Amino acid sequence: MTACLLAGRPVSAATEIAANAIGGPLGERLTWVSSQLRLGADPEPTWALLADDPALGRLSRAMTRAAQSGAPVADVLTRLADDARDAARAASVASARRVGVKAVAPLGLCFLPAFVLLGIIPVIAGLASTIVLP
Repeated sequence: MTACLLAGRPVSAATEIAANAIGGPLGERLTWVSSQLRLGADPEPTWALLADDPALGRLSRAMTRAAQSGAPVADVLTRLADDARDAARAASVASARRVGVKAVAPLGLCFLPAFVLLGIIPVIAGLASTIVLP
């Protein structure tokens, strides 16, 4: 969507192109917004209708603020995309850190019996044989 806006396309056309690229229910909601904007609807209430949507809420609020303030929409979308990438990166780092914690129990259950059988029992058997057999 940002690339379309930077290329000079209107918001309605950029929204339509993004909706077609995304597809699914999310794309359908963006297509609806695009059609409303092409028909001449006021952008603020049109985008505000999607403010409660979990997937499009941040986009909706950003586009509503841009429509109210007259801020360049491409800059707003770039900042929104940067925030989404940062959040995804933080979530993936947190997930990667949790993997180590989750792997401790299975590794312990696999390696501890092997360590006991191969490391501890031979030592005990050796000590027992020297103590029992003088």
